[in-house]
Amino acid sequence: MMQSLLLSLSTVWTVGIEGLPLSYLLQRDNGVTVVLLCCFLFSAFVLSRSRKFLLQLAKDFLLHRERTSIFTTSTSTDMRYLLLLILQTCILFGVCIYSVSIVLQPALLKHFSPVSLLGIYVAGTLLYLFLKWFSYSFLGWIFFDSSRTSLWMESYSTLLYYLGFALFPFVLAIVYFNLNLQATLVVGLLLVTFTKILMFYKWIKLFCNNLYGCFLLILYFCALEIVPGFLLYRGMMDINDYWTIKI
Repeated sequence: MMQSLLLSLSTVWTVGIEGLPLSYLLQRDNGVTVVLLCCFLFSAFVLSRSRKFLLQLAKDFLLHRERTSIFTTSTSTDMRYLLLLILQTCILFGVCIYSVSIVLQPALLKHFSPVSLLGIYVAGTLLYLFLKWFSYSFLGWIFFDSSRTSLWMESYSTLLYYLGFALFPFVLAIVYFNLNLQATLVVGLLLVTFTKILMFYKWIKLFCNNLYGCFLLILYFCALEIVPGFLLYRGMMDINDYWTIKI
């Protein structure tokens, strides 16, 4: 009896007991940490080189000055810095979608690695931004003159630059302060709503000089702002469902 008990204990000691795996947490993901560190370096680098130019863009947006395009008045170096800010905005927005998705559907992590899943969301955000940029340019070419279209594209770009700065502390709160899903959705919707209000303000300043412009404003916000936002959200959720069920 004693011999069999010692034998079983030695077997357990040799083989070991399987432990419980740790649950996935964003703050323990090295890939997410590297992404946020890169975004911080992007912001610090751009602010050190183009801080005055960014402030001028904000003043032009709020005061609605009639000026030439930043693509002709700014240097190519400035534009490269600003493109980094647009990339940062897309990356941080992708992190927000990623954080919500793994809470709603944690089974996604069984089919994809965190880095690949985050990369898919960032790529989707970049594609969405490219399609909106193309739509703005195409409709501006049809309905308006080139100078107003250029001013609108500059204003939209300015919003994207500053949205990236606003998203950074928000994403830090999600990752390192365990912001719950409800608070994440509320703050995210507030940021999106505030951005849309600023776009609405700028559109009125640029295009609503008559009844025709007001009609286009309604068409614009339904066709290019409200509907695409819902389609992006619904598309991401449907893709997550497909990956979870079919794969």
